[in-house]
Amino acid sequence: MARVGVEKLLERLLGVKGLRVRGARFEPRGVVVEVQPPRRKSRCGVSGRSCPRYDSCPPRLWRHLALGRTAFWLSYAPRRAECRRCGVRVEQVPWAEHDSHFTREFEEMVAWLAQRMDKSATCRLMAINWRTVGTIVERVVAQRLDAHRLDELYLIGVDEVSHRRYHQYLSVVVDHLQSRVVWMGEGKGEETLNGFFDELGAERTRQLTHVTQDLSADFSKVVKQRAPQAVQVFDRFHAQKLANEAVDEVRREEVRRVAGTEAAPGVKKSRWALLKNPWNLTLRQEQKLDEVQRLNRRLYRAYLLKESLARGMDYRQAARASEHLDSWCQWARRSKLKPFVRLSKTVRRHKQGIVAYTQTGLSNGVEAGLNNKIRLVMRRAYGFRNTAALKAMVFLCCGGLLLNPPLPGLA
Repeated sequence: MARVGVEKLLERLLGVKGLRVRGARFEPRGVVVEVQPPRRKSRCGVSGRSCPRYDSCPPRLWRHLALGRTAFWLSYAPRRAECRRCGVRVEQVPWAEHDSHFTREFEEMVAWLAQRMDKSATCRLMAINWRTVGTIVERVVAQRLDAHRLDELYLIGVDEVSHRRYHQYLSVVVDHLQSRVVWMGEGKGEETLNGFFDELGAERTRQLTHVTQDLSADFSKVVKQRAPQAVQVFDRFHAQKLANEAVDEVRREEVRRVAGTEAAPGVKKSRWALLKNPWNLTLRQEQKLDEVQRLNRRLYRAYLLKESLARGMDYRQAARASEHLDSWCQWARRSKLKPFVRLSKTVRRHKQGIVAYTQTGLSNGVEAGLNNKIRLVMRRAYGFRNTAALKAMVFLCCGGLLLNPPLPGLA
C-alpha cells in the first residue's frame, strides 16, 4: 500500500496528464521516474494515427521540471509503430512532442521565461544550453502560433527592421486591431512584400481597408498593385522625420558657407533649437533661435518650412489639410533650399496618404512599438545567427502567444 501511495504522489507531483508511474530511483543526475502511457495501442508520433506495433526501442529519458534543486527525468522504452502514412516511427507519448527530449511542461516553462528574460538567464535557471533554448522556442512557436492569424485582417501596418550589419532587413506586417506581428519576411523590397500578399491570397487581400506604412516607394507600389482598394496611410512621424533631416542638411550647408565670417556664431550649436518642438525649447534654445532669425535667413526659412508642414498635419478636415499641403509644396519649391525642393516632390507624390492620416488618425505607432520590442529581443540575445531563430523569438514575444507555464496558482 505504501508503494502505491508513493507512485500516486509522484504522479501528482509531476503534474503530467496521461501517464502512469511504475517506479522511481535516485541517480546522480536526479530522480528518474519510470513511466508508461495509459493506452495499450500505439500511435504514430508524427501523424497521431493508431497503427500496429513494429518493435521496441531502448529506454530513453525526458527532462522534466525540477523540484527545488532536484531534477526529474521520465524514463520509458518507447515502441515503434508502422504507420501507413509516415512509415516506421517512434510511438506518440502523452508527455512530450515527437523528437523532443523534454516534457511539454518543461518546454512551456522555457518558452515563458524566454518571453520575459534573456537567453543566458533562461539557460542558467533551467540548466540547459543556449541552442536548446532556441530549439524549444522554435518548436513551441510552430505548435502554438495562430494558424488563422492572417484571417480577418482589415487594418495592417508594414515596416522594416534591421537585424544584422550591412543593411540586412526584415519586413514586418502587424495587425493594428490585435497589436501583434502576423508576418515576417527577409528583405524590404517589392519581392518581399509580394511574398506576404501571395501568402495572404486574393480573397483575404480584398478585406484590407487601410495600410499604414512609411514613405517607401517599393511598399507603396506593391500595395497599390495588390490591394488597390486599401487606403495607404502615411503618418506624420515619417513626414516630420524627413523635414527634420532637410533642416539639418540646410544647417550643415550653412555652417560650411559662413565658416570664418561674422555670421558663424549664429549657426553654431543651433541643431536642437531647430529640431525640437517650440513648446519644448529651453530659454537658451529660444535665444539661439532668435539669433538664427537675425543672422541667417536661409536657415530660419528652413525652420519655418518644417514647422508649417507639422501644422498642416494637425488638421482633421481633409480639404483643409490638402489645401495646406498644396500651399506648402509651392512655398518649398520657391524656397531655393535644395533639401526642401526634394521634400516637396515627396510630399506631393504621397499627398493622398498624408491626408488619409488626418482623416483616420491611424499612425505607425503600433509598428514602431513592436519594432522597439523586436530590437529589445535582438539586444537581449546579442544578435541571432540565423533568421529562423529570430523569427521564432519575435513571434514568441510579439505574436500574441499566450503561454500557460506550470506555476502555482496558474491553471
